[in-house]
Amino acid sequence: MHTFIDKNGFNVQLSLEPGAFHDSPTHVFIICRCEEGWLLTKHRTRGLEFPGGKMEEDETLEEAARREIWEETGAFVDHLHFIGEYCVQDPEKPFLKAVFFARVTDIEKKGDYLETDGPYIEKNNILRARFQDSYSFLMKDDVIACSFEKLKRSGLI
Repeated sequence: MHTFIDKNGFNVQLSLEPGAFHDSPTHVFIICRCEEGWLLTKHRTRGLEFPGGKMEEDETLEEAARREIWEETGAFVDHLHFIGEYCVQDPEKPFLKAVFFARVTDIEKKGDYLETDGPYIEKNNILRARFQDSYSFLMKDDVIACSFEKLKRSGLI
């Protein structure tokens, strides 16, 4: 278990194994790779980040991940690879988020991307680019670094 404090000052616990927490995740965060680079979405208030969001009623984590990717970027993905899960200890509303990795198979242009401005492809080194001002605070914490270490160890990237 890896523990750190996020940009909002909340304690975060990250596990790269499934079922490490008492509760089940209710949110998803998906690291997306496409042929041209890393597929991000431009959130209107937070900035550039990987797709993600909350599960809807009667949805599995995988269904939520695919829906969030499509809603925020117009992309379709192949198999979702579980990376880990993390708990954000927000004193008002703590939550547990599952992290996945997916390869993009297609991107469809849409008229509406809900709370985002649609897809953005990062062609440069994402581990360096994520510290730019245009990136969301979600991209700058240890979840990204630890997830990428696991992706490299497992041969997915």
